[in-house]
Amino acid sequence: MTEAIRIRRIADGDWDGIVALESRAYTPLGLSEGRAALESRMRASPETCFALDLGEHLAGYLLALPYPESEYPELSGAEPGAALPSRNLHLHDVVVAEQLRHRGLGRHLLCHLMTTARAHGYEQISLVAVGGSDTFWAGRGFAARREGPPPAGYGPTAVYMSRAVPGGPLPHFETELPAPRGGTELSSATEKWADAGAPRT
Repeated sequence: MTEAIRIRRIADGDWDGIVALESRAYTPLGLSEGRAALESRMRASPETCFALDLGEHLAGYLLALPYPESEYPELSGAEPGAALPSRNLHLHDVVVAEQLRHRGLGRHLLCHLMTTARAHGYEQISLVAVGGSDTFWAGRGFAARREGPPPAGYGPTAVYMSRAVPGGPLPHFETELPAPRGGTELSSATEKWADAGAPRT
């Protein structure tokens, strides 16, 4: 049995689910933002923020918005308004539901972001890796900026990272995945990657 994967724009009815996913992923790290801040990131750049459905259920989300290079959202507050023009797209947050991790759903979201970034003319994607996730992001082409203090407000191990938006064809991922087998437990390790700002992911 397979379940279809769909990546789409975030709708008003998604926010209860998104807030719950974000809280479970980031509260243990002391980095949860709350609904108002999350919604403000999406409003700043709705075309680069996505919900991921597996079958009929919300399985994850991704928030990205233009930010000047080397800058990033403040977790303590909401975006002041529309995003500033920038060729740098900041991946602030990507979360997959705990029971659905390690099945390639995060790769679907990241591939979709890369395709969208290229289509909109972005040249670079940045993020803030938290909770030791910099190794994960390095394996996906992101390079760390090690000079200077860690990004403020993201914890003592936070690392600012970036990579160029690829210009060639991006890898294709299947659009269906096997349904989870009953009783199978998946790792509950935090898969909050980045910001990409969080991940913060």
